[in-house]
Amino acid sequence: MARYYDVHPDNPQPRSINQIVDTIRSGGLIAYPTDSCYALGVQLGNREGVERIRQLRRLDEKHHFTLVCRDFAQLGQFVQLDNSVFRSVKAATPGSYTFILPAVKDVPRWLSHPKKRTVGVRIPDNAVVQSILAGLGEPLLSSTLLLPGDEEPMTEGWEIKERLDHQVDAVIDSGFCGPDPTTVIDFSSGAPEVVRRGTGDPSPFE
Repeated sequence: MARYYDVHPDNPQPRSINQIVDTIRSGGLIAYPTDSCYALGVQLGNREGVERIRQLRRLDEKHHFTLVCRDFAQLGQFVQLDNSVFRSVKAATPGSYTFILPAVKDVPRWLSHPKKRTVGVRIPDNAVVQSILAGLGEPLLSSTLLLPGDEEPMTEGWEIKERLDHQVDAVIDSGFCGPDPTTVIDFSSGAPEVVRRGTGDPSPFE
């Protein structure tokens, strides 16, 4: 059964955050709220956790997982940013955007797109996620919690607990979480391309 955490959205309880971090470090799969919608997350390097997400969402090998980062210091360890791209990304973060960027050379091949060698990264504007990332000390490998057959992600922690009780290890509930995913901006060719419209305003990249 999944452990259920009722976490304050603005002032997350340190004890709960520490327990959630311990779950991630021990190989657990969590369902957590972001500034866009709920997501599934595992620790970097948790290949078994990645396969659990793939099976849960019925994803193929081409699916772009997202590195949810605490700040630019983390983000810069995984992707290449020239000056103009840096300024564009910096102006929109933290926020409800996912950026597809070229991976740095030492990023494991399984973590990046198999053909393009790109990585999806984001810095969320959410106190709960930021607290988890601060405790973890590294990004979360993440994917939107959109289940097969559903048109929208689930928005309530209790609903996720009921449906995924035996498929995830922890559910974090900090109140209603909107149904819209992030806006996805692809910088892999140098110029921004809006590939998905979501909660982030796409106009600065059009």
